[in-house]
Amino acid sequence: MASFVMGYFLLFAVAFVCLDARTDKTQDYTSFQYHKGALLTGDVSINLIWYGKFKPSQRAIVTDFVASLSSSRRSTMAQNPSVATWWKTVEKYYHVSKTTTTRGLTLSLGEQILDQGYSMGKSLTEKNLKDLAAKGGQSYAVNVVLTSADVTVQGFCMNRCGSHGTGSGSGKKGSRFAYIWVGNSETQCPGQCAWPFHAPVYGPQSPPLVAPNNDVGLDGMVINLASLMAATATNPFGDGYYQGPKTAPLEAGSACTGVYGKGSYPGYAGELLVDATTGGSYNVKGLNGRKYLLPALFDPKTDSCSTLF
Repeated sequence: MASFVMGYFLLFAVAFVCLDARTDKTQDYTSFQYHKGALLTGDVSINLIWYGKFKPSQRAIVTDFVASLSSSRRSTMAQNPSVATWWKTVEKYYHVSKTTTTRGLTLSLGEQILDQGYSMGKSLTEKNLKDLAAKGGQSYAVNVVLTSADVTVQGFCMNRCGSHGTGSGSGKKGSRFAYIWVGNSETQCPGQCAWPFHAPVYGPQSPPLVAPNNDVGLDGMVINLASLMAATATNPFGDGYYQGPKTAPLEAGSACTGVYGKGSYPGYAGELLVDATTGGSYNVKGLNGRKYLLPALFDPKTDSCSTLF
């Protein structure tokens, strides 16, 4: 099972859901539902596998975001809205799920693996992504594969900006590990995968926003990674929380694609904060003075997309 973050491909996903719903009358595809499967629980490390060329400053944008999710670091982030505040919507899923009331989820930044020599070439398949993800730890871990701007990936820019799924673990028989892949779209398809920091390819046109870390590609990657982190936590193995058919689910993040602030509509990200010095648009703060634009998440208690303000 692999689930996708589709950015401006959402319209096609909705059409697919409607078509699938007409052909299968036995399931309710119109509501966000819990399908009785496992959620991600315990003390989980987020391992980063950097594939291709990334500057240290680019890697720091992502590592600061992941570290900002850690509950052990939240006391250092008193200023709101914060990355940790944004993540609290994900924590609501653990409160409404009767199977996970005794154990929640704690995230921390794990190991980092650099593959700057393109060990599998510059054109990757889904199998390549799983093989790269398998290089990280497979016990209580999510392995995140990040591909650089000069790497093409099967389906990238055509129907997805990133994905999450599971691989077969190297430990005991039947073991699985969760993984995420996100690509740098800056030179390939920023209009699809880095909006609102680039003019969209489809739909209403509006001036692009300034990226809060002055890197359209990496700030776009953070948006997609954030959405996929929420999806991996709440639907790690394909039988957790989602709407629509299992083959094309709308998950905690993808159910709210294009929504970042109050009053959003197609072509308009919503009410956001703007850095007075850089002009960068953001809606949360992170460690080391970072500012990020993170997507709205589907709130299971209100059945709506939740924005921070």
